[in-house]
Amino acid sequence: MKKGDIMGHEAIGFVEEVGPEVKKIKKGDRVIILPVICCGECFYCKKQEYSLCDRTNPVPEMDKMWGHRLSGIFGYTQLTGGYPGDQAEYCRIPNADLVCVQAPKEGVSAEKLLALADVATTAWHGCELAEVGRGHTVAVWGCGPIGLSIQKLSFFRGASKVYAIDPDPKRLKIAESFGAVPVNVTEHNDVADYLLEQEPHGLDKTIEASGFRSAQSLIHKTMRTLDLEGDQSDTVAAAIKACRKGGNLALIGDFFFNTNEFPIGALMEKTITLRGGQLFAQKYHPYLLNITVEGDYDPSFVFTHKEKFENLPSLYKMQNEHTMPGGLKAVAVTPYGRELEGSS
Repeated sequence: MKKGDIMGHEAIGFVEEVGPEVKKIKKGDRVIILPVICCGECFYCKKQEYSLCDRTNPVPEMDKMWGHRLSGIFGYTQLTGGYPGDQAEYCRIPNADLVCVQAPKEGVSAEKLLALADVATTAWHGCELAEVGRGHTVAVWGCGPIGLSIQKLSFFRGASKVYAIDPDPKRLKIAESFGAVPVNVTEHNDVADYLLEQEPHGLDKTIEASGFRSAQSLIHKTMRTLDLEGDQSDTVAAAIKACRKGGNLALIGDFFFNTNEFPIGALMEKTITLRGGQLFAQKYHPYLLNITVEGDYDPSFVFTHKEKFENLPSLYKMQNEHTMPGGLKAVAVTPYGRELEGSS
């Protein structure tokens, strides 16, 4: 990132103005702004793999790192196009007919729509990558907003048992409240061994939703301190070990660079299918919006605090220090949003 970047890729709002090429979105529409900027015409967009879009990320550095580049993403990094984010009172949306989703003007709370912008959609992507379905046993590493949403949506998709893995007792209590089995990593020397004691056959689906931040072993902490490693493989290794032979592992937590001590032998020999990646937001939204509007699923539980938009710096501070009221995510409400709330 660089100084002056505008962050954020989770927002809803009302359309103030449309460009001449926009056909579906109209002035005055209430919209969910999706995080992924796609063209709709390239090889990947035609396959509905929108976050792999070939045309919307102009930054060549990603080609050098990975051989190919991903789509543009709002307010994320310079690597994903350097697009200004939507933590702002106004934002410009490229390819609006694809990147904005029309939402009901009334009858659905702002929080529900906002949770659909990224969190619930990314969580659904995790379930899709892991192929979570009826009767499956699932383990999710991470009880942040996305991890908890993956757990709830796993039950929604018919999973018979879901394990929630995290060191935070408050977040584990949230997971337990909707039926997940809490596993506090601080209470076990080897979480994978503990899970295999509970499920000797192994878990059908394992999902990593904590990412590079979750280094637990001394070796990874040391390598990170010495700048020998960008990401860690502690949680991924545990997920591979606890997964049954022929099972599925999905990576939803942020991983960008390199890791050491990766158990490639176990992954290969156990015939585990490993998938990861950024969400295919546009693909999932008609369905996710429908189940939210119909009341079948409420994604807004991830918001545990509401604050004025002007106080964003204090929200970042609380998030960084793990002092956010309620322990999950905050909604930042603009003056315009507060005006709407006051009139409703």
